[in-house]
Amino acid sequence: MKHLLSFILICASSPFVAALDLQNTVQKQLEHPVLQGAVWGGLATYTDSPQQPLFSINADMRLTPASTLKLLTTAAALELLGPHHRFETKLYSSALPNKKGELNGNIYIRGGADPTLGSTRVPGAETYETVLQKWVESIQKMGIKKINGSIIADESLFEGPSIPSKVNWGNIGNYFAAPASPLCFNDNLFTIQFQPQTQGNKLVQVSSISPSIDNLTLKSFVTTDSKTKQDNAYVYGAPKLYDLQIFGTIPTSKKGFTIKGALPDPALFAAQELTKKLKKNGISITQKPYTIAEQPNYKSMKLLHTYTSPELKDIIIIVNKRSFNLYAEMLLRYLAVKEGKKGSVENGLAALSHFLKSNKIASSENTILFDGSGLSRDNLLTPQTLVNTLSFMAKSPYFEDYYNSMATPDDRGDLLLLRRFLKPQQKVQQVRVKGGTIDNVKALAGYVYDKNGRLIAFAFMANNLGKKDESLFRIHEDIIKELLESK
Repeated sequence: MKHLLSFILICASSPFVAALDLQNTVQKQLEHPVLQGAVWGGLATYTDSPQQPLFSINADMRLTPASTLKLLTTAAALELLGPHHRFETKLYSSALPNKKGELNGNIYIRGGADPTLGSTRVPGAETYETVLQKWVESIQKMGIKKINGSIIADESLFEGPSIPSKVNWGNIGNYFAAPASPLCFNDNLFTIQFQPQTQGNKLVQVSSISPSIDNLTLKSFVTTDSKTKQDNAYVYGAPKLYDLQIFGTIPTSKKGFTIKGALPDPALFAAQELTKKLKKNGISITQKPYTIAEQPNYKSMKLLHTYTSPELKDIIIIVNKRSFNLYAEMLLRYLAVKEGKKGSVENGLAALSHFLKSNKIASSENTILFDGSGLSRDNLLTPQTLVNTLSFMAKSPYFEDYYNSMATPDDRGDLLLLRRFLKPQQKVQQVRVKGGTIDNVKALAGYVYDKNGRLIAFAFMANNLGKKDESLFRIHEDIIKELLESK
């Protein structure tokens, strides 16, 4: 009897009881009407003792992760490439110019899978106009005054569809589903400017696009909505399709309204822009630019210029904090390139699966994936897989870069809604989160430091939500509050 009493007293003061209390607290939160008819799975555990969860509800259920999937993609990229990895885009001349400055051959732009080429999203990257100018100067430095040939964009590093197969038709054509290419340019997007319209329910036409795109036609079926400030207009198109249509609504505006579309062919666009830039600088080109899918013999060519990207650790900040799909898809394909294979979606997913399995993060049964960004509704993984990934990275030499790639309540990204309760309590730096939202799905995963400074990894995943309701954010906030108070 004495031994039994001692056992009860130990249990009453043990972490087991605290975990049981948290389990009950979370269960009560899930009784909220917003989750009626929905499925919710969640898990939280200390990263130094992952086998003892603080709470676990449907942790092994396969659910759609939305953009929390990016946590897997960026973890694999950091581990396999290293935080200081840089991508290279190279410019070649197929021959040397003659005494007259004529190049009897072609200029090749060799795509190196740099997602940031011609973008200023990442510190250290440069605008596409600056990139073009550097290319022009390198050609001028060779004494080339005329090109009896073409500007050729080499896309041989990748193969297969440039958009994952399960991405919704309504997303294709928009910047957030832009096609991946080993020769990205200007984030593979362009801006569409609509004419001003202050009255609701009126058809509104496109006034301009930037940058201009050869042979592109846009037809607008967009109307104005005076009751909202949200953009609900979608571009309908597909890779290499230049006849685009836009449907949906935009807010009324005195100054006009802008949305972003996906470049139909980013590599060709880069070659076309370089052609135009050269002509403006007095270098004539006799043939039209085009793209190739087979790598030429670069050993016989002259390297003119190498453009180097920012470091990977800075790129994944954009992937996770800004949830930028294109960069995630580019990194997924490059995982295959790292293994010596073509950068296809399938090869990238195989490389990611191998990373997860070899590090005992997840089995293939628990990671049924179709992309690297989470854009597909058909992606499935478990809360356990997310927490395993976070716990694995907590022990990585690259943990600081991974941790800092996620949002805090001070960011304009995933955790903006959490600022209300975290910032007044001076707990901004104690939380890092990656959010995910697609149709009928909201997910959240990341890290929390408890009262004693111990690190907790957590994942919350809600699927089959019946309506858009911010009540779910409040539920997730309340659970995070409980984790912050753990000890």
